[in-house]
Amino acid sequence: MKKFVFSILVCIILLAVPLAFAEETKTVAVLTPYLASVTTNQMIKAFEREAKAKGWDVVTVDTKGDFGALASRMEDMIARKVDAIVLGSADPNQLKDQIKKSNEAGIPVLGADAGWIPGLTCNVTSDNYVMSAMMTTFLFNAVDRKGNIVVFTHRPHHGVRKRTLILDAILIENPDIKVITEHHVQVPGPIEDARKAMESILIANPEPGSIQAVWAGWDEPAIGATQAIIAAGRQNEIVVAGVDGTSQAIELIEKGTPFIATVSQDFEGMMVILVEQLERIFSGKNPISIEVYTPSKLIYKE
Repeated sequence: MKKFVFSILVCIILLAVPLAFAEETKTVAVLTPYLASVTTNQMIKAFEREAKAKGWDVVTVDTKGDFGALASRMEDMIARKVDAIVLGSADPNQLKDQIKKSNEAGIPVLGADAGWIPGLTCNVTSDNYVMSAMMTTFLFNAVDRKGNIVVFTHRPHHGVRKRTLILDAILIENPDIKVITEHHVQVPGPIEDARKAMESILIANPEPGSIQAVWAGWDEPAIGATQAIIAAGRQNEIVVAGVDGTSQAIELIEKGTPFIATVSQDFEGMMVILVEQLERIFSGKNPISIEVYTPSKLIYKE
């Protein structure tokens, strides 16, 4: 009889083991308003790949530039009791209430190329201040630190905002450089939006030498501006620079177009680090830092 009871207990334990492991499967929600962006898409796909290799379930939500919807969907994920939330290139300043609710629910919130604010467990990104300084200085040197420039920005994005702040600071030290237009790039569709805007700017400034350079907060508007400049036949008088190091940007640089420089970001490396931090958090440890930077590199045709 004792052997029979013991056998039943063993069977129960063996049946319970798979259930225990099933219960340990982590669910991570990835929220972004910018999945249409080439680099954000690349980054989130890298995260999905790294996370799934760990056996985690990943729920990716794209709100197509709608931050109101992003806040609502984040609350949905909190109610769903996911194990962690990752903000993909989303400005946490616009999600303070939701981050607080997530903290209260015991759900860690991490940033994937997002800004860090109190309430975020960890943010993995590039140093946007340094990248902007590299790109802006290179661009200004290319025009001998004088002339008129056009600026393409998108301040709701934390990284682009920081890059633009550095541009503003460097402009103070370069009084011979004048910003004749600052255009807020629409997202989704940044290449097309920048191309159309640049076409209008070129029409409004038809004289040769009226524009020396285009500063773009990231590569996609830089690509659109470059397309417009080439189409207008003004490729010998205007230079363009951006940030991200996308394959299309690098190709334009190598071809000797007006696009002369970009700064590469290691988006896949960011996601390897982010998954490592999530592993630490899931095992009860703290991340190695509240903000972790990956290296960047200025790319130009030598």
